[in-house]
Amino acid sequence: MLPSQEKIVSLPQLLERVEKWRQEGQKIVFTNGCFDIVHVGHVDYLERARLLGDKLVLGLNTDHSVSTLKGSTRPLQDEMSRTRVMASFWFVDAVVLFSQETPYELIKAVQPDVLVKGDDYSIENIVGHDVVLARGGEVKTIPLVQGYSTSAVVEKVKKSN
Repeated sequence: MLPSQEKIVSLPQLLERVEKWRQEGQKIVFTNGCFDIVHVGHVDYLERARLLGDKLVLGLNTDHSVSTLKGSTRPLQDEMSRTRVMASFWFVDAVVLFSQETPYELIKAVQPDVLVKGDDYSIENIVGHDVVLARGGEVKTIPLVQGYSTSAVVEKVKKSN
């Protein structure tokens, strides 16, 4: 198995890793998303998120979850492709799929020290902020790289045909 594949875990496997990391005194950062077409905005965001702690856990929407959120034409890449791409980044330490519309239950299970989203969210609108703040954790936003979004890439491709 390749090193990146070892980062793709089930929830029980993730919780074992998180417990081990906590015992080692590591700070756990959590973020989530669809990551359908990865672009420089995603890379910048995730690398900055990782710098807020020692381990970055990425909750990735399943195909069904993406379709529910984004419409029947999405995702453009299947969940196994998306998990493998995300796991290949050095700054991502674990990738776990979730099928709900939001990662709330996943955040409750992981109990991260830091919860991160892009600055297009306000702290009180970040799903799971209540869980993280209640245990003394931090909720942070990261400035997005302007001009980059998956939706914009999809529209550009559509217009070029």
